[in-house]
Amino acid sequence: MTAQSALTIGELSTADHERWDAFVDSCGEATFFHRAGWQRVIEEVFNHRTWFLYAERNGRIEGVLPLAQIRSRLFGNNLMSLPFCVYGGVVANSEEVADLLTRAAQEKAETLDVDALEMRNRHQHHPGWAHKDLYVTFRKEIDPDPEQNLKNIPRKQRAMVRKGIKAGLESAWDND
Repeated sequence: MTAQSALTIGELSTADHERWDAFVDSCGEATFFHRAGWQRVIEEVFNHRTWFLYAERNGRIEGVLPLAQIRSRLFGNNLMSLPFCVYGGVVANSEEVADLLTRAAQEKAETLDVDALEMRNRHQHHPGWAHKDLYVTFRKEIDPDPEQNLKNIPRKQRAMVRKGIKAGLESAWDND
């Protein structure tokens, strides 16, 4: 073994949820859609097969990539990261890890003989790959004043938020 152990690819199991989510929480590029709980939602609610891949070195997760296979007569047979979510592509501590997870996804796509592999990354990692700009994200610090937070949202999106509030939409925090 070299001074630096090799990276290995693993698949998420119930025993890995805590360390998977710990990595997601510590990774600035990760989103809510990278959390381990999405695996259960996609499998049990939508009945799609998943492969939540992670790269680890010395027992420490260094990157994650959640994938799900969607088979549809209308849209074909696709492997996606992550369907029903805005984001869910590769998040990693280094380019080495990101490249390894991307190759693992490509190999999984070939093995499954899918029509397409869709990576929903926040930022385009492979300029030569086909891409679509379907989603827009904006981030702001949350102000203690709710009215100031509304003013910080772009005008058209703010109108949609106000519609939701008028319809009874609420937000709540819990311990999970």
